[in-house]
Amino acid sequence: MPGILRPSASDRTSRLDRALAATASVPFYERPDWRSALARPEARLEDLPRITKAELRAHSPGDFLPRRFDLLTLEKSGEIEEESTSGTSGASVRVIFGRTWWAEQEARVLRRHPLIAGLLAANPAARRAVLTTPGCSGVSCFARWLNVEQRTLGSTLFVNQSRIPFALPEEKLAQMAAETAAWAPTFLDVDPVHGAWFALHCERHGLRFPSLRFILTSYEYASVVHRRILERVFGVPVINLYGSSETGHLLIDHPDGGMLGSPETAELELADVDESGVGQLLVTTLTNEYLPLVRYEIGDHAERSGGRWIVHGRLRDTLRGADGRVVTTRMVDGCFQDITGVAHYQLRQSADGSAELTLLPEHANGNLSALHPLLAARLTERLGRPVTLADTDRIAPEDSGKFRLTLRVA
Repeated sequence: MPGILRPSASDRTSRLDRALAATASVPFYERPDWRSALARPEARLEDLPRITKAELRAHSPGDFLPRRFDLLTLEKSGEIEEESTSGTSGASVRVIFGRTWWAEQEARVLRRHPLIAGLLAANPAARRAVLTTPGCSGVSCFARWLNVEQRTLGSTLFVNQSRIPFALPEEKLAQMAAETAAWAPTFLDVDPVHGAWFALHCERHGLRFPSLRFILTSYEYASVVHRRILERVFGVPVINLYGSSETGHLLIDHPDGGMLGSPETAELELADVDESGVGQLLVTTLTNEYLPLVRYEIGDHAERSGGRWIVHGRLRDTLRGADGRVVTTRMVDGCFQDITGVAHYQLRQSADGSAELTLLPEHANGNLSALHPLLAARLTERLGRPVTLADTDRIAPEDSGKFRLTLRVA
């Protein structure tokens, strides 16, 4: 039956008490609906209103900043950093956090994975190389060329400067590989699409990085297609990291399956759960004093399994089966579990329920027609609607720079 699954951590009460206390003197929570809910003698998290992305966009950062702070003073003092989200699950949102907060919350979740915990204990300043959609932040920008020194920040090298990896010429990919080899990173931090395309270049030229111990995927949903390429080419564990600019990093892969939360950073709930156990993920933040969020609708579907989390992808990317049931990105991606030769794909569903799958081969002039009947059968069974297929040499990202594996066309 639809409903809400309640978190059950033993120290949950004290964490939530702190989260609710953080709403005091925050203008947003002085609205009548929130004031009434928070005033109940024993307010339960699941009885409180939710924060939508539209509300966060309209009220952040000013109305979420406790009155003891002044935004202009914080900006002038350098105590905070401000960032605009990618806008993949809606329009961009301005968020603020303390100057050390991002690194601190990332370190907490990374140490939840035993391999990473061991490596960081031995070398806290382990080098990373980042390959993702570049933004014009002064570190990496697709609108202008920056040299290696300009793209190096502490122990991090920002490698990629192109918004669309499929458009990169071989000489640019070769330069990226040479820079990565010279940097000798302990790990790659990649958008899965950018990372997989870079990996295919390395495979064509027999390139590996001896210093590499693992690969982090984040920024968007990591397909089994991308993961398989990265694992095959580099021969190291591929570990998925999940979160957002608004909330920080929330989940990390567990070696035995599923994802572990970072309980010091945020409290997670699953709401509107359907008969398959999939629901909407809600986040209550615990450590960002400049942007306290309670029951924030982060915009993703997820489920719980054996005490761990499984992320299903963005709500806006959800498709519909002929029976009206939700078909998530993860459910579609399961159809590719044993499929090889595909570098990337996109499944677009029309208003009438029919869908078209576009496949990008791993290699130029690759022909994936032999896969078409099998994938068409699997996806037609999943959707209960006809699915057509076509190969392509390029799949465009959204305005945000991110790619969508599944989407509905109005």
